[in-house]
Amino acid sequence: MLLPGNKSFGWAELLESNRSEAHGDGSAPEVVVVPVVFGLIFVVGVVGNSLVMMVMGNVKYGVGGGGGGRRSSSPTNIFILNLSVADLSFLLFCVPFQATIYSLPEWVFGSVLCKFGHYFSTVSMLVSIFTLVAMSVDRYIAVVLSKKSPCVRSRRNALAGVCVIWTLSLVCSVPVAQHQVLTNHPSAPNSTFCWEKWSGASKHTYRVTILLVGYLLPLLLISCCYAKVLLHLHKKMKNMSRKSERSKRKTAQTVLLVVAAFTICWMPHHIIAMWVEFGTFPLNEATFAFRIVSHCLSYGNSCVNPVLYAFLSENFRKACRQVFSCFLYPPPATGKVVHLRMENFSTTHSTSNI
Repeated sequence: MLLPGNKSFGWAELLESNRSEAHGDGSAPEVVVVPVVFGLIFVVGVVGNSLVMMVMGNVKYGVGGGGGGRRSSSPTNIFILNLSVADLSFLLFCVPFQATIYSLPEWVFGSVLCKFGHYFSTVSMLVSIFTLVAMSVDRYIAVVLSKKSPCVRSRRNALAGVCVIWTLSLVCSVPVAQHQVLTNHPSAPNSTFCWEKWSGASKHTYRVTILLVGYLLPLLLISCCYAKVLLHLHKKMKNMSRKSERSKRKTAQTVLLVVAAFTICWMPHHIIAMWVEFGTFPLNEATFAFRIVSHCLSYGNSCVNPVLYAFLSENFRKACRQVFSCFLYPPPATGKVVHLRMENFSTTHSTSNI
């Protein structure tokens, strides 16, 4: 919820007017609708990401011993697992707290969670975005630079990349925790709420930095890497079979979905952030709805990621069926080991051995 700050007022007056105009008793549609929508996003995202993590974990150790876990430790799978962890953390530490703003009369979680909740939700957001970038670079190296791939795409390098991603995210999010306070406002429908008290050039610089580092540059890198991947596959598959052509089209569709999902889900969030920071944000029903939609889309990205990076993979679906079959019908000690070979952008050429 945005409250009065710099040039624009905020959501406090708008929330108050919306609720009083909608219902004389002080209740407004968003008091019910927003928590329900957030709840659906929360459940779908938690189930999807938890399933990805569960399948990865079971495949890693195999079912009957042996070396069934080596493939699940590939760089691709490490990044997918890290993405699921980040998305799950984002949903757990952001959606429940945000939903209470519309449904409870005050912030009930105390000052510590006021700081930690906003801090860790920012951390999780950045980890998720940085991991998407790392995955696109991983795809680029695996497909376009396939000769150098064995040297660069190692488990050790992938784990080092994950450590760098979390370190950068933890450091970049520190200003959020520093300026979060538990406060109140006479026009706000909430008697107490968690709010960021921060103004001046340092805040402007931080917001612009987050826009560049957390959206524009990642979008540019993701688009460039996947464009190179598609161009490379197009050149290599010109004279191949119809099956290869179908695989190429499937690859192109998946890549376009990845870029579109990232762009659409995070664009409203950053538009509003820049609008509030450098302009006069109007207070009306349309902008109020836009703010809620921006929340839903940014949270929804954490639901979409498991679908795009795991469930669209035929091999992941096979491994998922195998894992659940093993739970329902445990094999003997010498049973067949479950192998997971993630081919996010499945083709019959360069990506077949990723």
